[in-house]
Amino acid sequence: MTVIDVHTHAYTRDWYEILRKQGGEYNIQLRPDGKEEIFKKDTPVAFPQPGHFDYDLRIKQMDATGIDVSIVSLTCPNVYWGGEEISCAAAVASNDSMVEAQNKYPDRIRWYTSLPWEYPEKAVAELERTVALGASGVMVLANIAGRSLTDPFFAPIWQAIDDKALPVLVHPTDPPGALDMDMGSYDLSWSVGFMFDTTLCFTRMIFDGFFDKYPNMKLIASHGGGTLPYLVGRFEKGDEVELPERRMMKRKPTDYLKHIYYDCINYDARAMHYLMSIVGHDRVMFGTDWPHQVFDTPGAMIHTADLPADQCKAIRSETAMKVFNL
Repeated sequence: MTVIDVHTHAYTRDWYEILRKQGGEYNIQLRPDGKEEIFKKDTPVAFPQPGHFDYDLRIKQMDATGIDVSIVSLTCPNVYWGGEEISCAAAVASNDSMVEAQNKYPDRIRWYTSLPWEYPEKAVAELERTVALGASGVMVLANIAGRSLTDPFFAPIWQAIDDKALPVLVHPTDPPGALDMDMGSYDLSWSVGFMFDTTLCFTRMIFDGFFDKYPNMKLIASHGGGTLPYLVGRFEKGDEVELPERRMMKRKPTDYLKHIYYDCINYDARAMHYLMSIVGHDRVMFGTDWPHQVFDTPGAMIHTADLPADQCKAIRSETAMKVFNL
């Protein structure tokens, strides 16, 4: 059975060195074990692994674990730092390395383009450039330097993406207020902060009528959608008591939850089953988060293997083939 990993990450050395020298609040610190880690001030953001930089190692890992195609993305903090020139240079450095990887492994590697979202004109230009070079979709963090993705400032970028009907992987980063919430002391950025960031991002989109404005995009909510499926009752109740004059969406919240796509990175089969009970198995795709320290390739394989054959096939490959036109 074909397996397509829609949520797996890569860095490039050029991007990493730009971040090291000109990352602003983002900085690289040594961990107690002597290894480098990316921080926002003193809050951990990401822990680079050898597999982030080495596509030959990635292919060996894919062969060993039964993954046929990886759709690779630049993870947080992406390129939302350093000013216009630096942000654009970081985006080009990352995207061009993924072009090289796809050219070297045309049957195994696909990729999401990263854009300098804080500079819409440059972002649209980079979108056009990279789609022409073979990008399969777009990677965006769930907030742009603290700014909501529904901000009208980003409308030109969303319109350009919607015009192309591209898949968009929405990946969390440190949420607004992470420093105030003291997430760094307990390294809660990924376990709690990421879930909050994804949930807040998509809830804003739902209640803003975002999916009515941009109906052609295929948005993917990372990590099983954060806490979106578990809040379905609260969303419906909130919509029920909202004043009609303030209502911005055309459908019910649950309809939008079923419009979104999700990955299966839940770490617990019970969570994946609950997600499917809300949105359907045909809205869930296979993901691993490799090569992050918290990757869950074994769990993703085991949890999908335990499903009925049609559901397993849909999650592992069939839905991704439709979404990404593979």
